[in-house]
Amino acid sequence: MKNIYFLDTSYILALEIRNEDAHQQVARSWADLAPFKPRIVTTTYIFDEVVTFFNSRNLHFKAVEVGTRFLESSDIELIEITQDLFSQGWQYFKRHQDKSYSLTDCLSFIVMQEREIVTALTLDHHFLQAGFQIVPS
Repeated sequence: MKNIYFLDTSYILALEIRNEDAHQQVARSWADLAPFKPRIVTTTYIFDEVVTFFNSRNLHFKAVEVGTRFLESSDIELIEITQDLFSQGWQYFKRHQDKSYSLTDCLSFIVMQEREIVTALTLDHHFLQAGFQIVPS
C-alpha cells in the first residue's frame, strides 16, 4: 500500500518560494518522496491559505499558477470542508485552549484522524503536538 501524506500550507510555501529558509530542506524531502508517487491529501482550507498568501503579496499570477496546479493534479485529493467537518474542527479547537492551533490546523487534524493519515508534509510543529509525524523531520 502506498504511503498517504497530508499536505500542509507551510510545506507548499517552502517548496514554491525559492528564497524561503526551508526551501532546500523541503525540496530535498519532496525529491525523496516523489519517485514513490505518494497519495497526497489536503483540504480546501489549505488551498485557500496558499492562494491567499500569494495574492496578498501582489503575486496574483503565482496564486493562480499554484492553485491551478493543485486543482488539476491527479496526485492531490482535495477534501471539501463540509459543515460536519467544520463542526468537528471547531470542537477540537475549543478543547485545545492550551495550544496555539489555528482552526485550519484543527480541521487538518480531524481529516488526518478520519483518513488514518499519520504523516504530514509540514514545517508546523503543531502537527507533532497533535501526535502526528512530520516530513521533513
